[in-house]
Amino acid sequence: MPTPSQSHLGRVLIIAGSDSGGGAGIQADIKTVTMLGGYAATAITAVTVQNTLGVTAVHPIPVAVIEAQARAVLDDIGADAIKTGMLGDAATVEAVAAILADYPAIPAVIDPVMIAKGGASLLAQGAVAAVRTLLIPRAALLTPNAPEAAALTGLTVETTDDLRRAGEALLRLGARAVLVKGGHVGGGAAGETLTDILMTPAGETTFEGPRLDTRHTHGTGCTLASACATGLAQGLALTEAVARAWAYVQEAIARAPGLGAGHGPLDHGWPLRDR
Repeated sequence: MPTPSQSHLGRVLIIAGSDSGGGAGIQADIKTVTMLGGYAATAITAVTVQNTLGVTAVHPIPVAVIEAQARAVLDDIGADAIKTGMLGDAATVEAVAAILADYPAIPAVIDPVMIAKGGASLLAQGAVAAVRTLLIPRAALLTPNAPEAAALTGLTVETTDDLRRAGEALLRLGARAVLVKGGHVGGGAAGETLTDILMTPAGETTFEGPRLDTRHTHGTGCTLASACATGLAQGLALTEAVARAWAYVQEAIARAPGLGAGHGPLDHGWPLRDR
């Protein structure tokens, strides 16, 4: 993978929840940013009890502590990009939006995490409106999957054309760019073409590849968003950042180590072995 110059390491502040299984959330984010040559700092929003079989408990971090973590990082280390993941409730969304408002020059990659791979809810229903009105307008890049795009727009998202319509609606809500992900679109058969679409007011770029025959896809969304944030933090153009992130994730899925009895993690560290 491309290595940034030391003069532009790429500092990414990640505001998200912890995954005790290490496949998603803060753990996946840190691994991804590090493997792509960036520097990861964190503000943890919740501690979850989970493994590859699912989430069994969530312990929210007080909003004041979440905000204090983020501002401590920004006041000292700084950030070249901010990535958000699991936020949990409206109060946390509001606090994060206020932080982003105070740092408008830092690009924000918003991953609107709503449901865990195993089906557990990670965003209160009442917080969806807060994401729509407070976070989306501050997104340099929004990265919803099909169910998240449907929840945010009220549209049915079941086909590639639906992805485009939802992306257009999300751009109208104020996001500067939207990467609508098609992993939930289609019949689910191995080998069928999966399509993700990067949409901006200037046009779109399509990323396509075969659906891999694997159940080990836990943390794919977190990993992709953090990889995009790392590229932006390192000064890559948006399309270049997304293309590098997309390729990194595809390879990480292909090399998944097969851990656990459920939806296992990706191989975030594959570039180490290629060196």
